[in-house]
Amino acid sequence: MNLPNTLTVSRLGFAALMLALLSLPDTVPFTKSLAFVLFVVAGITDYLDGHLARTRYGISAFGQLMDPLADKVIVCAAFVSFVQLGLVPAYIVVIIISREFLVTGLRLLAVEKGIVISAGKWGKHKTVWQIVAIIVILLGLATQHDVFRGADTDFLEQFQMAFGVIAYAISVGVAMITVASGYLYFVENREVLSQHLGAGARG
Repeated sequence: MNLPNTLTVSRLGFAALMLALLSLPDTVPFTKSLAFVLFVVAGITDYLDGHLARTRYGISAFGQLMDPLADKVIVCAAFVSFVQLGLVPAYIVVIIISREFLVTGLRLLAVEKGIVISAGKWGKHKTVWQIVAIIVILLGLATQHDVFRGADTDFLEQFQMAFGVIAYAISVGVAMITVASGYLYFVENREVLSQHLGAGARG
């Protein structure tokens, strides 16, 4: 457990804390702002662990597997919280989580063959847009519940309506990118599936 791997694992703790904060009642002040700060800090650790692994500590198999898994956990925790808050439809989150499980399963199959599947170009695009969507939604929540706390009721209703439309639109876009990147993972690594299917047939 060198420093990059420790930073990777720390994101699991950030995910739990963020989930807890977003689950608290709206009457508790600054929970949404703290959740936003935690997510930003988690994003910084994501950058730092990769940078340190490449420049000082070396890239490990543990890091290659756990880094994308930690990202998936915090992303899924955020989107599940958004469903609870009524901002993102449940089917969007089912699509996102299903893709993550399927790609993780593909990675595990590859490990059995001695292959480590790192994040590809489209996988990185997917992660970036998921992070952008989460930041936008968390920032909107923090603005609505903390910055505009006590504001005029009509203004808050208009803000909430506009915010809901933006949250839905950006989540649909993220779901589409997520599905496309997952499809490309399986196309680019179809030989891994072929080897396992062939081994199963022979068995």
